[in-house]
Amino acid sequence: MPDTLTQSSTPAAPDGHVDVLIVGAGLSGIGAAWWLQKECPGKSYAILEQRDAIGGTWDLFRYPGIRSDSDMYTLGYAFRPWTEAKAIADGPSILKYVRDTAREAGIDRKIRYRHKVATANWSSETARWTVTATHDGKPVTLTCSFLMMCSGYYRYEAGYAPVFAGQDNFKGRIVHPQHWTGDIDHAGKNVVVIGSGATAVTIVPEVGKTAKHVTMLQRSPTYVVSRPAEDKLANWMRKWLPAKMAYGITRWRNVLMGAFFYNTARKKPEKTKEGILKLAKKQLPEGYDLSHFTPRYNPWDQRMCLIPDADLFESIKQGKSEVVTDEIETFTETGLKLKSGKELPADLVVTATGLDLLFLGGMKVSVDGKDVNMSEQLTYKGMMYSGVPNLASVFGYTNASWTLKADLTCEYVCRLLNHMDAQGATSATPRNTDPNVTTEPWLDFSSGYVQRTISRFPKQGSKMPWKLNQNYFRDIKLLRRGTLEDGVLQFEKTRVKVKEPA
Repeated sequence: MPDTLTQSSTPAAPDGHVDVLIVGAGLSGIGAAWWLQKECPGKSYAILEQRDAIGGTWDLFRYPGIRSDSDMYTLGYAFRPWTEAKAIADGPSILKYVRDTAREAGIDRKIRYRHKVATANWSSETARWTVTATHDGKPVTLTCSFLMMCSGYYRYEAGYAPVFAGQDNFKGRIVHPQHWTGDIDHAGKNVVVIGSGATAVTIVPEVGKTAKHVTMLQRSPTYVVSRPAEDKLANWMRKWLPAKMAYGITRWRNVLMGAFFYNTARKKPEKTKEGILKLAKKQLPEGYDLSHFTPRYNPWDQRMCLIPDADLFESIKQGKSEVVTDEIETFTETGLKLKSGKELPADLVVTATGLDLLFLGGMKVSVDGKDVNMSEQLTYKGMMYSGVPNLASVFGYTNASWTLKADLTCEYVCRLLNHMDAQGATSATPRNTDPNVTTEPWLDFSSGYVQRTISRFPKQGSKMPWKLNQNYFRDIKLLRRGTLEDGVLQFEKTRVKVKEPA
């Protein structure tokens, strides 16, 4: 990374004020800092991270087999080529990628660890946010001109863990993947993994390598699609082309392929469903009951599960694991009794039951002393919020890699900051003046983890710029090339009152 990028950002003022305050030092936060250093080199910034390490999701989760569920050519940053052999990468490799990005750009020196943000209050009089946080249990206050939220979309402290009948009677161990620790032993044991999402399909084949037997217990099936762990064409191009060129070609190829598959799935759901099941049938044991991988919903009504090199199917084929579609009646001392009457022996139960979604990391927002109910606000271009000045948040795609949208969001914020400087504006606030705009849920997803908590999130509108695209190509046009002066985003210049001499 060039030295000019490392040294470009001005330091924070002695009074604790920065031009931009970034919350979160995960994949999004490090990316936001990189773009800020590149596009707004005169801006001072700091990053607040509630944990004591860089990495976010990729540092938090330690369960067996932790990996990406998107290819790294699109989950990776636009500005930093992914050069490892595996396209479906393991968690430690992704964590190293994020940390190397931070270290090489000098971003790691801007992070303040163990700072959990609690509140943010905007003052129109000073055109500043006052942000309160706790650091090792003590209150800390900072101010900033622009607040960039990169805190993810779920509660880091705990995942979603329903209480099952009789679970206190179970003599084995129950663990949620979000709380996996190094002392959890599954070798030679009967393991039941409750769930059918990305986490469950990752854990089952990995644990199956050493466990006596693994059962994936699902209430309802999910679409599971296999993909090679290594991208042979990408690896070949990297040998013969410059790294950035090879990365760019692969990235765009994967974006186009992903968009084509998604659009085909939405337009021709039955044909797509037939194709997915046909591929699964080839990779599963002969005569296998495909009902375990045949959801009641159409493809992409929920996010699909990606498995590298058909590892889950291979584990089933080898008899190391099985899938059971049923519901839990009760835990027993030695396992689980299902509503069908079947009993599953278990020494270890893994509750891969999902995340507990949380907006802005639970931060409370107020404007000029008045609390803002963020669940009632409209989302502007998928990142800013009606009536809330100088605040943007990063939220990735549900139908593609997270970082595709994160990069575009960060680029847009930098464009906005530079535009404000050029116009002498001190605040930018999205305001809806169109009475014909109606509200819709922020995410049109039927997944349980979304439906449980979507009421906590802002709404999207029925028309642009309040409607989420979930489309990378449209967002390139809107965010990278679209006008900033659209009449909806309103700019103001704070008039500072100067006291006359006596």
